[in-house]
Amino acid sequence: MKLVCTQGDLSTHLSLTSRAVPTRPTHPVLANVLLQADAETNSVSLTAFDLSLGIRTSFSAEVLEGGAIALPAKLLNDIVSRLSEGEITLDAQSSPDSENLPGFNSLIVTLTPKSGRYQIRAMGAEEFPELPVIEDAQATQFRADALIEGLRGSLFATSADETKQVLTGVHLTVKQDILEFAATDGHRLAVVETTNDSSETNNEGSLEVTVPAKALRELERLLAHSAVSEEPVALYFDQGQVVFEWQNQRLTSRTLEGQYPAYHLLIPKQFQRELILDRRQFLSALERIAVLADQKNNLVKLSIDSAAQEITLSVEAQDVGSAMESMPAQVSGEDLDIAFNIKYLMDGLKNIQSSEIQMQLNTNLTPVIFKPLGELKMTYLAMPVQLRT
Repeated sequence: MKLVCTQGDLSTHLSLTSRAVPTRPTHPVLANVLLQADAETNSVSLTAFDLSLGIRTSFSAEVLEGGAIALPAKLLNDIVSRLSEGEITLDAQSSPDSENLPGFNSLIVTLTPKSGRYQIRAMGAEEFPELPVIEDAQATQFRADALIEGLRGSLFATSADETKQVLTGVHLTVKQDILEFAATDGHRLAVVETTNDSSETNNEGSLEVTVPAKALRELERLLAHSAVSEEPVALYFDQGQVVFEWQNQRLTSRTLEGQYPAYHLLIPKQFQRELILDRRQFLSALERIAVLADQKNNLVKLSIDSAAQEITLSVEAQDVGSAMESMPAQVSGEDLDIAFNIKYLMDGLKNIQSSEIQMQLNTNLTPVIFKPLGELKMTYLAMPVQLRT
């Protein structure tokens, strides 16, 4: 195998795929990245697979001789990322001392940048596991920008607690022209609804699947790097496995088993109080006073004043100090004091993409809803914390 590519292309795609390389591989070949070169199409693909998450990316190169080889992912990435910009020649040849290399397939790869030469021992491609393929499944088409929008508005609310595994993913529901993304960690809930106006949607009825947040973060990163906003992304789903494909890129992931919570039942239908707030002003005030929030409970108190049409934010940290800020608000309903974990409020406000938000609530102990005022259909639910009197 022999090819010529740019340092930038090789480094970028190694960085994207290496996120699917396990830190503690169960088999030596999984610490590698599979490099496949096609002389007919003059393209190179890189594949990494930890047996749960698989990533394949492709880029153009001058392929003088096609072939496939498995290369140590971290070592290759460390070398290529430090090379100067410009062309790199990659040449794979049989190793003269192959008899002394048990477990290796008699291969040496030579990297030749503008100056210097690097040689790496490699493994045969035949040892690298195949990415999962879903047979006889109809593709559901997403627009790339709709997918990115939904992921950005939901991923932050997933749980990091592996004991509640189904909550460590985003629950994706596809129905007709609507894509719904839901994520919760038990204390907060983010639901984003985007319009899927791709003409190639083939699903009948609705499709529901819960995909690990780790895989979807990589999907978001890959789409942001390589996809055009209106480009269709194909989703294939089968029991236990999901595949996303676009251009010559591919991401596969296992799905999460278990019943996802009936989150729609948590969202109140009517509200006694509503506020309209400037999102950036609200977030900035929270970020300032968070410096003095008690690290034990991380609480912020919101005091709603309908007569003054403002809210006051306050925090108290025992033996350290306190802080208070007021800001204008359009208040409808009676006065109320309510408290939240300040981190949950800031996380939600950072991920709501609008200049103004609507805050809807009933009492100081029932779920509170935050929504953007604009085109994006997003609901962020945060549970208040009981105030000590």
